Amino acid sequence: MDQFLQLTVTGLGTGMIYALAAVGFVVIYKASDVINFSQGDLLLFGTYLIFFALVQLGLPWTLGVLLTVLIAAGIGLVIERLVLRPLIGEPVISMIMVTIGLSSVLRAVVGAIWGPQPRTFPSFLPQGEIMLGPAIVSADRLVAIPLALAMLGGLALFFRRTRGGIAMRAIADDQQAALSMGISIPRVFATAWALAAVTAAIGGMMLGSIVGVSSNVAQIGLRVFPVVILGGLDSIRGAVVGGAIIGLLEIYTGGYIGHGLSLIVPYVALIVVLMVRPYGLFGKEIIERV
Repeated sequence: MDQFLQLTVTGLGTGMIYALAAVGFVVIYKASDVINFSQGDLLLFGTYLIFFALVQLGLPWTLGVLLTVLIAAGIGLVIERLVLRPLIGEPVISMIMVTIGLSSVLRAVVGAIWGPQPRTFPSFLPQGEIMLGPAIVSADRLVAIPLALAMLGGLALFFRRTRGGIAMRAIADDQQAALSMGISIPRVFATAWALAAVTAAIGGMMLGSIVGVSSNVAQIGLRVFPVVILGGLDSIRGAVVGGAIIGLLEIYTGGYIGHGLSLIVPYVALIVVLMVRPYGLFGKEIIERV
């Protein structure tokens, strides 16, 4: 039972970080119907940005986090303005291919500025261990759960209660109808990319605190993909549930079975769920009549 509790807390902590990264996919898909394959590299960029602010500039935590968030939002706006905006009205596959190229560009920029060697920096999350009943759990994973849930809850409220969030949902549903109502597609796209970059930066901060700063952080983007598809590409609630499921599956499999199966199980679960629910657990089912 002690091991089960430890694995559960660790899995949920990891899963909530996955959910933060996954929500970047969701935000951009909600606004533009585009799957952003560069989200993992935005996560990597956020990790190195917090390292730059805290270690290289020597800023205190509050200023370092604020600077990281502002720079990340600026990067998202620049990407949308220079790379994605010229493709508005073009086939969706063109925008998807651009995000794949953007992934390589972001990784190359990180390598050119900071080099390939791993880095360490003062932890963003509390370190050490906490007694939770009879089990000893990692403090950073335990704290990551409510932090990530609070941020994800704020994003869910943004989509449901604010003009900008409702505009994103309207454009994702029908761009022509949204245009006829006076909604600015470029402005909504810019907001979506800024939000995606900020959520990736926050997830990168947590990952940097837990696993350190290295190019391996970008690989989380590929491991987040099952989270997005499992929960539903257009659902923040799905990102939370999908992150929890994938995080727990990975940890339980690694803890009880091992042999590297933890990297395979999420994709097996993804295939099984898609066979039953092709749009994911909470994705919106699209029915076309001809």
